[in-house]
Parts: sequence; structure tokens; C-alpha cells
Amino acid sequence: MDLTLRCLFLSTGESRKFDPNFKGPLHNRGCTDVLCCILFILALLGYFAVGIVAWSQGDPRKVIYPTDSRGQFCGQAGTPLERKPLLFYFNILKCASPLVLLEFQCPTTQLCVESCPDRHLTLVKAKLGSKEDREYFQQYCKDGVNFILKDGLCPAMLMPSKAFTRRCLPALGTLKGGVVVVGNETTFDAGQGYNINATDVLEARQVAMRIFEDYTQSWHWILLGLVIAMVVSLIFIVLLRFLAGIMVWVMIVLVILVIGYGIAHCYMEFASLKGDPGSDVTIRDLGLQTDFSVYLQIRQTWLAFMIILAIVEIVVILLLIFLRKRIMIAIALIKEASRAVGHVMSSLLYPLLTFALLAVVIAYWAITAVFLSTSNDQVYKVFNNSDCEYARETCNPKTFNTSNVSAVCPDAECLFAFYGGETLYHKYLILFQFYNVFLFFWCANFVTALGQVTLSGAFASYYWAFKKPDDIPAFPIFSSLGRALRYHTGSLAFGSLILSMVQVIRVHLEYLDHKLKGAQNKFAKFLLSCMKCCFWCLNRCIKFLNRNAYIMIAIYGKSFCPSARDAFFLLMRNIVRVAVLDKVTDFLLFLGKLLIVGIVGIFSFFFFSGRISAIEDAAPSLNYYWVPILTLVVGSYLIAHGFFSVYAMCVDTLFLCFCE
Repeated sequence: MDLTLRCLFLSTGESRKFDPNFKGPLHNRGCTDVLCCILFILALLGYFAVGIVAWSQGDPRKVIYPTDSRGQFCGQAGTPLERKPLLFYFNILKCASPLVLLEFQCPTTQLCVESCPDRHLTLVKAKLGSKEDREYFQQYCKDGVNFILKDGLCPAMLMPSKAFTRRCLPALGTLKGGVVVVGNETTFDAGQGYNINATDVLEARQVAMRIFEDYTQSWHWILLGLVIAMVVSLIFIVLLRFLAGIMVWVMIVLVILVIGYGIAHCYMEFASLKGDPGSDVTIRDLGLQTDFSVYLQIRQTWLAFMIILAIVEIVVILLLIFLRKRIMIAIALIKEASRAVGHVMSSLLYPLLTFALLAVVIAYWAITAVFLSTSNDQVYKVFNNSDCEYARETCNPKTFNTSNVSAVCPDAECLFAFYGGETLYHKYLILFQFYNVFLFFWCANFVTALGQVTLSGAFASYYWAFKKPDDIPAFPIFSSLGRALRYHTGSLAFGSLILSMVQVIRVHLEYLDHKLKGAQNKFAKFLLSCMKCCFWCLNRCIKFLNRNAYIMIAIYGKSFCPSARDAFFLLMRNIVRVAVLDKVTDFLLFLGKLLIVGIVGIFSFFFFSGRISAIEDAAPSLNYYWVPILTLVVGSYLIAHGFFSVYAMCVDTLFLCFCE
């Protein structure tokens, strides 16, 4: 038995001897992981080089300005189309075809125009009508064309449209009873011997466009909601500083009440739909609907919500009952963390620096990705309505009318399809995109690691201070940040590199999973699922180990590998405390995030759904009111996570120092 305990003790390393002269993070330390620091700097220089090449080759106008069928920019200054900023589609119904997703281009003639049509008019009526009708219709034909329907030189009809993202889309509306209209008409003449329903035009509007439209209508309310979430989080953290014990119990009770209200609301909606026509339809019978509000009109949706919330409520209550003694100890740890945060108040502002640095990383990645994706040449392909052997082949619009293709396929057109190229730069473009993604993960993880080392160094200064606050440095955050950048950039780059490699592999596995969704090989799907699960677990383990390794780096100033080893053995020697006490504290902090998200989510639901009669007129008119609600829920969680991460880092640092 003694031999077994001795072997177990030796396998987890020896405990650190007591040193009465140790007073916190070491100031006399040297640079660590210099080789990885040099590699990180070279990688950043290569990243800047890729950005410069992309910026010199790319053309963001391809994103800002719409392009016509010839690949010309609508509304671009200094061109013949300068006064024609809007894009007009000859047949908008073809844009609802799956071909749009395959070719990234609507298979119909597109023309740059000065303004969108504001009335319904067919080509036949324009020919037989007044001079004013002919002149009005002619501005939507190709230049120099005088009312020729064949060969697609003129559209068969015009319909009332509105400009949206510089594109003329049908001016859709909804009357009472859900009747869809275009310009107050439910049906209209297509100009080719048949009528078109307004509902057919509705299908041509993609869900992404509706969501984007909702964002344009509600973005200022979303920003206001995020500011409110930030204020609520800050108030909660300040109250936690002075009333930690009371606030934790209030937080627990409020979380239970918020989830309970969600259950009650789902039950009321479930009961109110009883007897309504079509409310008993199942989700499986309903299938996939682009209008997600349809799901809220059936009882099964609210029943599913109610069951999920009830399970969450039961799990939370059971955890609170069985962990009540550990919760009291965790509250004491949170109280001590509150004292530490009180002595290092500048730590509450550090998440703003992390947000700013992450915003810079995300912005650089996004801009570089846009320039890389727009650094191709114009590629034209053959589009046709009937069978044609040359369909989807590349073509030259200048020589297309005299080529053999137009003779074999009379209804074929040579239209702009996408951007590509055959040069050496274009051949290695995919590698540049991969490098952009990899460096994005590396830089983002480095910023996160920098924040963890900085906060842990400041809180360790508090813990090891014999006389508080006299022995605490004057500016603990700045001192810790300076030590991290001066001595441990290489160690931070090393830890973030390992994590980034795993994350990139996970991205590739998700991409393969997306590609194999239609595959019939069950073994390949099973193997891919197992790999995804394994790498998810590996990602979580590396994050946990890195976090504790950074704490040891902040305290003792060692390189990454020895710090990770010391942290691992220290945690193994205190595995029971780690598994229970530390995780209970994380659970309580998670309840705090859940409370803030619940408060913001409930108020945003009542506001955007028009349930509050006093401010009903102030709410914007939306296609999907769940779009801003979901955005606010995710955004408020990220904001709450940013503030609570300070407490979580403080708790982890104090806990690791206590174990030492």
C-alpha cells in the first residue's frame, strides 16, 4: 500500500518546498521560448506580406458595387455607368434557382440603371402604348436596342421594385390575412402569355437578404441592447465586489425564476394555440420553412421549448441541492476573488483591451479575406434556357455573337459568372487563404493568452502580498502586461500555436463533414464523427492546460513546457479540489452569465415581437423578429463572458496559488 501511494506521488511530481522569502511573481526573470518568439514574428511579417499582396491584387469594388452581365461596375465614378448605380434583373424569378448557389450569379441578363421600375408594364403593352410608355420601357433594355424581345435584349416585363443593397428587387408587401402583393397587385402579366403570382416573386427573395434587411432596420436597437448588457454586467460585477455572498444567492434565485418564467410562457403559448387551425401539425410534417415564424404557430414547437427549459430547471435545482456544501466554500472563494478585484480595479477594464485587440485581428483577417477573394479576373460562362452542349463553359463576350456557340444554341448568352484566373498568383491563392485563416487563429489565441497571463500575474501579486495593499505593486496590470510582453512573448506564441493547429484541423473536419453530408458511406461518416469528437476533447484539454500553464508562467517566469508540466502535476496532486471546488465556482459564474443573457433576451423578445403596447410603435418592422433577439442573446453572452472572465481568471489564479 505504501509503495502504491509512493508511486502515485512520484508520478504527479513533488510538492514545492515552502519559501518564506517568496513574495509573488518573480521580477528577475529571463526571456523564454525565444525560438518560438522569432517564429511568431516571422509569421506576422509573412502575414503582413500576404495582406500587402492581396491589397495590391484585390478589388473591393467587386463587393461594394454590383456588376452587370459584362462584369462592369454599376455607379463607379469615372466610368460610363457612373450615373447608373442600381442593378436591374431582366427576370428576377430566375434568381430563385439553385443555379445561383452553384455559379454565384443569377442566370438572367443584368443591367445597370439609374432608377428601379416603379410600375408594372409589359413589353407588348409598351409597344402598343403611348410614346411615354415606350421611352420609359426602353431605359431598361440594352443600349441601342429598340424593343426586341428575342435574344434577351429587352425584359419581357417590368414590375414595381425597390433598391436594396443597390439591386432592384420586387416591392413586396403583405395585406391583412397574409396576402402577398407586388405594387398592390396579387397577380400580374408576365408579358409572355401567362400570369405570375406575387407569392412566386416572394420565393425569389432569399432568406439571407431578409435577414440583412432586418439588420439594417434594427442595428441601432441592437447596439443599444448591447450597451445595456454591458452596463448590467458592470453593475453586477461591482455589486459582487461588495455583496458577494448575497449576490450569489440572489443570482441563483433569479436564474431559477427566469427559467421558470420561460417554462410558464411556453405553456401559455402552447395552451393558447389549442384549437387553432393547423396548430397540431408536427415539425416533421411542416418541413424546412424559410419563414421561421411559421414554427411559432404550431403547438409542438412550444412543447419542445417547454420540455428543454424544464430539463434545464431540474438539472440546475438538483445540482444546487447536491452541491450545497461545496457552494458555500465556492462562495468564500468568490468573496476572496472579490477582494482581489477590489484591490486591482483596473482588471475590470482589461477586457476592453482584449476586445479591441481581437477586433483588430478580426478586421485584418476579414479585410485580407475580402481582398484575396476579389483578386481574380472576370470569368464569363454560357447560360441558356434549353439543352446546350456548351452550357456552363467559359466564353468571350466580345466574340460570342460570331462564335459557333450562338449558332448551335440560339438562346444562349455569354454572361459574367464569377472571378478567377490562371496566373501563378491565382494558382496559389488557396494557400494564401489558408495562411490567412491559420494566422487569424494564432493571433486571436495569442491575444487571449496575453490577457490570461496579464490578469493572473496581477492577481498573483495580490495573493502573495503579505501586507495588503502595501505590498501590492502600484500598477499591477501594467506591471504584469510589461513582464508578459518583454519576457514571455515566445511562450504565449508557443501555447497559442498548439491550440491553433488543433482548431485549424477542426475547421477542416467541419468542411469535410459538410461535403460528405450527401455521401452514402456510413463508415466514413462514423470515422469523421469520431475524429471530430476526439479533436473537440483535445481542444478542451489544451485550453485547460494552457490556462494553468500561463498562470505558472506569470508567477515563476519559466518557459511554456516546464510551466505546463508543473501546472499539470499540481492539479493532479489536488485533483479532488480541482474537480469539485473549481468547477462549482465556474458553475456559479456561468449562472451569472445566464442571468444577464436571460434578462436581455426576455426584454428584447417583448420589444421586437411588439408585446409591450406602450412602446409598440417604436419597435421596427421586421421579417424575422428573432434575428435581433438572437444577435442580442449571443452578444450579451460574449459581453458578460468578458467581464466574468476576469473573475474566473482571478478564481483560477488564487486557487492555483493556494494549491502551491
